[in-house]
This record gives sequence, structure tokens and C-alpha cells, in this order.
Amino acid sequence: MPQKNSIKIYVENSYYHVYNRGVEKRKIFLDDQDYKVFLKYLKESLTKPPPPEKIEKTFILQGASFKGIPRMPKNYYQRVDLIAYCLMPNHFHLIIRQSEKRLLESFMRSVLTRYSMYFNKKYKRVGKLFQGHYKAVLIKNDEQLLHLSRYIHKNPLEKTKDLINWYSSYADYLRLRKTIWLKPEIILNFFEKSIAPEFKKTKNYQKFVEGEENEPISLKLIEKIAIDL
Repeated sequence: MPQKNSIKIYVENSYYHVYNRGVEKRKIFLDDQDYKVFLKYLKESLTKPPPPEKIEKTFILQGASFKGIPRMPKNYYQRVDLIAYCLMPNHFHLIIRQSEKRLLESFMRSVLTRYSMYFNKKYKRVGKLFQGHYKAVLIKNDEQLLHLSRYIHKNPLEKTKDLINWYSSYADYLRLRKTIWLKPEIILNFFEKSIAPEFKKTKNYQKFVEGEENEPISLKLIEKIAIDL
């Protein structure tokens, strides 16, 4: 029997909940640098690449200096959108929108391969870092999208009460930070423009996330698209 959400349905112009754990549930982020490197790889993949004349012509590889244009990571600017994220010690959550049918597959392979190589080199280990292939489940409606973002941003509660300063997109959603390679407005528009009638009583996103009355609704709506609910 395949693992939950391991069978992927790729559809263009669609939203996905993407997640994975470390192999044997081991930690995939051991210190602050690890979190920052994973976010750096997301940034490099989602930010507009510099023109050739702006690329540094001298680079360092394995301690040696070389002249020339270094190999650039694959770029998905304006083709893949990152809507929300949360990094936990032994797993991660992303909400991603892909514009073309199999872009998500290429994007995740690029980011996770780079991070696995970084992690294995830093900690002098070999073998797979993640528990099989990443999981990607199609988000079917706006309600699922909104409540999934709530679930993701509340994930750190098992580690800390300070959701704002965790390694997640929550600070961007509260307008405390502006990350150019993140698209929180796709979800925030539901609250700021009263697009969805069911959220008229919820004055802002923070109350939606942190209000306990939303917990049973959220769990019911996302139980089939989340990690081991």
C-alpha cells in the first residue's frame, strides 16, 4: 500500500500541500544555519535571476578559486509561487502554486537535492536524508487552502509559543516582514477584501490562526491533505 499522499496528481495552475520528513523521522535541521540554507535555496529558486553581466565571474569550489560563470541553480521565477511555509526540526511544510503541469516536480527535486548535498557534506554522512519522495497533495478549494495555511503556521506550537519568530511565513502574513519570493496576499485577500462570506466575522488573519474556535473546522477540512492528522 502506498504511503499517504505519495501518489501525486499534477494539474496546471493549481495549489499543493508539499511536505516530507527526515528518513526514520530523523532531524533534517540541526542548527540555525541549516534552516537558513534551506530558505536560501528556496529564495534562489523563486527570485528573478540576475542578468549575465551581474553574475560574479570568480567563484570558489572545494576551496579553490575559479574564473568563469558558475553553474546556476534552476530558477522558477513567476512559474512557481510559494504561498506559505514552515520548517520544523524533522519535517517541512510548503504551500505551492505551479503554473505548468510538472513544474512542482522539477522544483522540489532541485531544492531537496541541493539541501541533501549540503546536509550530508556538513555532517559527513551518506545516504538519503528524506523519508522517500516528498508528498504533494492537490488542494481542492479555497477553504482547504485557508485552513491549511492555519495548520502550517500553528505547527511550531509543539516547540514554542512564539509563532512569529519561528522559521515560517507567519511574520509575512502579519505584515511584520516582507519576503519578495513569498506570495501571502493570495490568502490574505480573503480577509482584507471579504471575498469569502464565512470569514466576515474574522477580522484578521492572526485571529483566524490563533482562535481556538477554528480548530475543529480546520482539522476536518484538511485531514486528508495533511501529515498524519
